[in-house]
Amino acid sequence: MLLAIDTGNTNTLFAIHDGKDWVVEWRIATNSTRTADEYAVWFNQLLGMRGLEFANITDVIIASVVPHSLFNMRNLARRHIGVEPMIIGEDGIDLGVAAKISNPKEVGADRLVNVVGALTRYKPPMIIVDSGTATTFDVVNEQGDFIGGIITPGINLSVKALHEAAAQLPRIAIMKPEKTVGTDTVSAMQSGIFWGYIGLIDGLINRVKSEHGVDYTVIGTGGIASLFEGASDTIGHYDSRLTIDGLYEIWQRNKDKV
Repeated sequence: MLLAIDTGNTNTLFAIHDGKDWVVEWRIATNSTRTADEYAVWFNQLLGMRGLEFANITDVIIASVVPHSLFNMRNLARRHIGVEPMIIGEDGIDLGVAAKISNPKEVGADRLVNVVGALTRYKPPMIIVDSGTATTFDVVNEQGDFIGGIITPGINLSVKALHEAAAQLPRIAIMKPEKTVGTDTVSAMQSGIFWGYIGLIDGLINRVKSEHGVDYTVIGTGGIASLFEGASDTIGHYDSRLTIDGLYEIWQRNKDKV
Protein backbone atom coordinates (compact mmCIF):
# COMPACT_ATOMS: atom_id res chain seq x y z
CA MET A 1 0.00 0.00 0.00
CA LEU A 2 1.08 3.56 -0.72
CA LEU A 3 0.92 6.23 1.97
CA ALA A 4 0.65 9.76 0.55
CA ILE A 5 1.29 12.66 2.91
CA ASP A 6 0.43 16.22 1.87
CA THR A 7 1.58 18.81 4.43
CA GLY A 8 0.07 22.25 3.99
CA ASN A 9 0.40 25.31 6.19
CA THR A 10 -2.88 24.58 7.99
CA ASN A 11 -3.64 20.86 7.62
CA THR A 12 -1.79 17.66 6.80
CA LEU A 13 -3.50 14.89 4.83
CA PHE A 14 -2.61 11.21 5.16
CA ALA A 15 -4.12 8.98 2.46
CA ILE A 16 -3.64 5.29 1.69
CA HIS A 17 -3.91 3.76 -1.79
CA ASP A 18 -4.29 0.00 -2.18
CA GLY A 19 -3.24 -0.12 -5.83
CA LYS A 20 -6.79 0.35 -7.08
CA ASP A 21 -8.16 3.33 -5.22
CA TRP A 22 -7.79 5.50 -2.14
CA VAL A 23 -9.14 3.47 0.75
CA VAL A 24 -8.91 5.99 3.59
CA GLU A 25 -7.98 9.63 4.24
CA TRP A 26 -7.18 11.37 7.55
CA ARG A 27 -6.44 15.02 8.31
CA ILE A 28 -4.57 16.56 11.22
CA ALA A 29 -3.65 20.17 11.99
CA THR A 30 -0.14 20.96 10.78
CA ASN A 31 2.19 21.57 13.69
CA SER A 32 5.87 21.94 12.84
CA THR A 33 6.87 21.07 16.42
CA ARG A 34 5.08 17.71 16.42
CA THR A 35 7.72 14.96 16.37
CA ALA A 36 7.87 11.80 14.28
CA ASP A 37 7.14 9.78 17.43
CA GLU A 38 3.99 11.80 18.13
CA TYR A 39 2.81 11.35 14.55
CA ALA A 40 3.51 7.62 14.85
CA VAL A 41 1.29 7.20 17.93
CA TRP A 42 -1.58 9.10 16.28
CA PHE A 43 -1.22 7.36 12.92
CA ASN A 44 -0.86 3.88 14.40
CA GLN A 45 -4.14 4.28 16.28
CA LEU A 46 -5.99 5.34 13.12
CA LEU A 47 -4.51 2.46 11.15
CA GLY A 48 -5.68 0.03 13.82
CA MET A 49 -9.23 1.34 13.55
CA ARG A 50 -9.20 0.22 9.91
CA GLY A 51 -7.53 -3.14 10.60
CA LEU A 52 -4.19 -1.91 9.22
CA GLU A 53 -0.69 -1.56 10.61
CA PHE A 54 2.64 -0.03 9.61
CA ALA A 55 3.70 -3.30 7.98
CA ASN A 56 0.92 -2.91 5.37
CA ILE A 57 2.58 0.24 4.01
CA THR A 58 5.20 -0.52 1.37
CA ASP A 59 5.77 2.95 -0.09
CA VAL A 60 5.54 6.56 1.08
CA ILE A 61 5.40 9.80 -0.93
CA ILE A 62 5.47 13.22 0.72
CA ALA A 63 4.72 16.75 -0.48
CA SER A 64 5.31 19.54 2.03
CA VAL A 65 5.42 23.32 2.07
CA VAL A 66 6.55 23.31 5.73
CA PRO A 67 10.28 22.47 5.91
CA HIS A 68 10.45 21.42 9.57
CA SER A 69 7.35 19.23 9.22
CA LEU A 70 9.03 17.55 6.27
CA PHE A 71 11.93 16.58 8.55
CA ASN A 72 9.52 14.89 10.98
CA MET A 73 7.51 13.19 8.22
CA ARG A 74 10.69 11.76 6.73
CA ASN A 75 11.59 10.35 10.14
CA LEU A 76 8.09 8.91 10.53
CA ALA A 77 8.55 6.99 7.28
CA ARG A 78 12.08 5.87 8.01
CA ARG A 79 11.94 5.01 11.71
CA HIS A 80 8.38 3.81 12.24
CA ILE A 81 7.21 2.54 8.85
CA GLY A 82 10.61 1.32 7.67
CA VAL A 83 10.34 2.91 4.24
CA GLU A 84 12.54 5.49 2.52
CA PRO A 85 10.03 8.12 1.36
CA MET A 86 9.83 9.76 -2.05
CA ILE A 87 9.95 13.54 -1.52
CA ILE A 88 8.41 15.96 -4.02
CA GLY A 89 10.96 18.57 -5.03
CA GLU A 90 14.08 16.52 -4.42
CA ASP A 91 16.59 15.93 -7.20
CA GLY A 92 15.78 13.05 -9.49
CA ILE A 93 12.01 13.11 -8.96
CA ASP A 94 10.28 13.63 -12.32
CA LEU A 95 6.95 15.38 -11.84
CA GLY A 96 5.98 15.06 -15.47
CA VAL A 97 5.10 18.76 -15.70
CA ALA A 98 7.30 21.74 -16.56
CA ALA A 99 7.23 25.00 -14.58
CA LYS A 100 7.84 27.65 -17.24
CA ILE A 101 8.25 30.67 -14.99
CA SER A 102 11.16 32.94 -14.09
CA ASN A 103 12.14 30.93 -10.97
CA PRO A 104 10.69 27.39 -10.99
CA LYS A 105 12.13 26.65 -7.51
CA GLU A 106 9.71 29.18 -6.00
CA VAL A 107 6.64 27.14 -6.91
CA GLY A 108 5.17 25.29 -3.93
CA ALA A 109 5.24 21.50 -4.19
CA ASP A 110 1.48 21.31 -3.68
CA ARG A 111 0.78 23.55 -6.66
CA LEU A 112 2.74 21.42 -9.15
CA VAL A 113 1.27 18.24 -7.68
CA ASN A 114 -2.21 19.70 -8.25
CA VAL A 115 -1.31 20.31 -11.89
CA VAL A 116 -0.19 16.69 -12.28
CA GLY A 117 -3.43 15.47 -10.70
CA ALA A 118 -5.56 17.71 -12.89
CA LEU A 119 -3.83 16.54 -16.07
CA THR A 120 -4.92 12.97 -15.34
CA ARG A 121 -8.58 13.95 -15.79
CA TYR A 122 -8.93 17.32 -17.46
CA LYS A 123 -7.78 18.68 -20.79
CA PRO A 124 -5.56 21.78 -20.75
CA PRO A 125 -5.48 24.75 -20.94
CA MET A 126 -6.84 25.10 -17.41
CA ILE A 127 -6.83 27.11 -14.21
CA ILE A 128 -6.74 25.35 -10.84
CA VAL A 129 -8.25 27.29 -7.93
CA ASP A 130 -6.97 25.86 -4.63
CA SER A 131 -8.68 27.26 -1.53
CA GLY A 132 -6.52 26.71 1.53
CA THR A 133 -4.44 28.92 3.80
CA ALA A 134 -3.90 30.95 0.63
CA THR A 135 -6.16 30.86 -2.39
CA THR A 136 -4.00 30.10 -5.40
CA PHE A 137 -4.80 30.24 -9.10
CA ASP A 138 -2.47 28.04 -11.16
CA VAL A 139 -2.50 28.51 -14.92
CA VAL A 140 -1.66 25.63 -17.27
CA ASN A 141 -1.20 26.12 -21.01
CA GLU A 142 -2.34 23.87 -23.85
CA GLN A 143 0.88 21.84 -23.63
CA GLY A 144 0.27 21.06 -19.96
CA ASP A 145 2.99 23.41 -18.65
CA PHE A 146 2.58 25.50 -15.50
CA ILE A 147 3.03 29.09 -16.74
CA GLY A 148 2.28 31.13 -13.62
CA GLY A 149 -0.46 32.00 -11.22
CA ILE A 150 -2.03 34.25 -8.63
CA ILE A 151 -1.81 34.07 -4.83
CA THR A 152 -4.36 35.74 -2.54
CA PRO A 153 -5.07 35.41 1.19
CA GLY A 154 -7.27 32.41 1.97
CA ILE A 155 -10.83 32.96 3.06
CA ASN A 156 -10.14 31.76 6.62
CA LEU A 157 -7.26 34.22 6.92
CA SER A 158 -9.59 37.01 5.90
CA VAL A 159 -12.18 36.00 8.50
CA LYS A 160 -9.48 35.83 11.19
CA ALA A 161 -7.99 39.20 10.22
CA LEU A 162 -11.39 40.90 10.21
CA HIS A 163 -12.18 39.56 13.68
CA GLU A 164 -8.79 40.37 15.18
CA ALA A 165 -8.45 43.85 13.68
CA ALA A 166 -11.96 45.12 14.46
CA ALA A 167 -12.89 45.01 18.14
CA GLN A 168 -16.64 44.74 17.62
CA LEU A 169 -16.65 42.18 14.81
CA PRO A 170 -17.12 38.54 15.91
CA ARG A 171 -15.46 35.41 14.53
CA ILE A 172 -18.01 33.95 12.09
CA ALA A 173 -18.65 30.66 10.34
CA ILE A 174 -18.14 30.70 6.58
CA MET A 175 -21.38 29.94 4.80
CA LYS A 176 -23.49 31.07 1.87
CA PRO A 177 -25.92 33.73 3.12
CA GLU A 178 -29.55 33.72 2.05
CA LYS A 179 -29.37 37.39 1.01
CA THR A 180 -26.60 39.61 -0.25
CA VAL A 181 -27.47 42.52 2.04
CA GLY A 182 -27.12 41.52 5.67
CA THR A 183 -29.56 42.81 8.29
CA ASP A 184 -27.22 42.23 11.25
CA THR A 185 -23.48 42.15 11.82
CA VAL A 186 -23.03 38.39 11.35
CA SER A 187 -25.06 38.15 8.14
CA ALA A 188 -23.36 41.27 6.76
CA MET A 189 -19.94 39.75 7.43
CA GLN A 190 -20.95 36.39 5.97
CA SER A 191 -22.16 38.09 2.82
CA GLY A 192 -19.00 40.15 2.49
CA ILE A 193 -16.73 37.16 3.01
CA PHE A 194 -18.66 34.69 0.86
CA TRP A 195 -19.75 36.90 -2.04
CA GLY A 196 -16.54 38.89 -1.83
CA TYR A 197 -14.56 35.72 -2.47
CA ILE A 198 -16.89 34.67 -5.27
CA GLY A 199 -16.31 38.08 -6.82
CA LEU A 200 -12.56 37.73 -6.35
CA ILE A 201 -12.48 34.26 -7.91
CA ASP A 202 -14.72 35.05 -10.87
CA GLY A 203 -13.13 38.44 -11.44
CA LEU A 204 -9.57 37.10 -11.51
CA ILE A 205 -10.45 34.14 -13.71
CA ASN A 206 -12.30 36.33 -16.21
CA ARG A 207 -9.36 38.75 -16.23
CA VAL A 208 -6.89 35.92 -16.98
CA LYS A 209 -9.13 34.59 -19.75
CA SER A 210 -9.41 38.05 -21.28
CA GLU A 211 -5.70 38.80 -20.95
CA HIS A 212 -4.66 35.50 -22.55
CA GLY A 213 -7.53 35.19 -25.00
CA VAL A 214 -8.00 31.57 -23.87
CA ASP A 215 -11.12 29.76 -22.67
CA TYR A 216 -9.62 27.83 -19.74
CA THR A 217 -11.17 24.84 -18.03
CA VAL A 218 -11.44 25.86 -14.35
CA ILE A 219 -11.15 23.34 -11.52
CA GLY A 220 -11.75 24.11 -7.84
CA THR A 221 -10.02 22.13 -5.11
CA GLY A 222 -8.98 22.53 -1.47
CA GLY A 223 -10.85 22.44 1.82
CA ILE A 224 -13.11 25.44 1.19
CA ALA A 225 -13.77 24.98 -2.53
CA SER A 226 -16.96 22.94 -2.07
CA LEU A 227 -18.62 25.97 -0.45
CA PHE A 228 -18.41 27.79 -3.76
CA GLU A 229 -20.15 25.09 -5.79
CA GLY A 230 -23.19 26.53 -7.52
CA ALA A 231 -22.18 30.11 -6.63
CA SER A 232 -19.16 30.71 -8.87
CA ASP A 233 -19.88 31.38 -12.55
CA THR A 234 -16.37 30.39 -13.63
CA ILE A 235 -15.46 27.19 -11.76
CA GLY A 236 -16.66 24.30 -13.90
CA HIS A 237 -15.40 21.34 -11.85
CA TYR A 238 -14.84 20.63 -8.17
CA ASP A 239 -12.29 17.94 -7.33
CA SER A 240 -11.15 17.31 -3.75
CA ARG A 241 -8.58 14.67 -4.74
CA LEU A 242 -6.38 16.58 -7.15
CA THR A 243 -3.39 16.60 -4.80
CA ILE A 244 -3.40 12.97 -3.76
CA ASP A 245 -4.14 11.85 -7.33
CA GLY A 246 -1.15 13.93 -8.41
CA LEU A 247 0.99 12.28 -5.74
CA TYR A 248 -0.08 8.83 -6.91
CA GLU A 249 0.73 9.71 -10.53
CA ILE A 250 4.19 11.01 -9.54
CA TRP A 251 4.85 7.91 -7.44
CA GLN A 252 3.93 5.69 -10.39
CA ARG A 253 6.28 7.66 -12.62
CA ASN A 254 9.22 7.45 -10.21
CA LYS A 255 8.73 4.29 -8.12
CA ASP A 256 11.49 2.36 -9.87
CA LYS A 257 14.03 5.08 -9.00
CA VAL A 258 13.67 4.85 -5.21
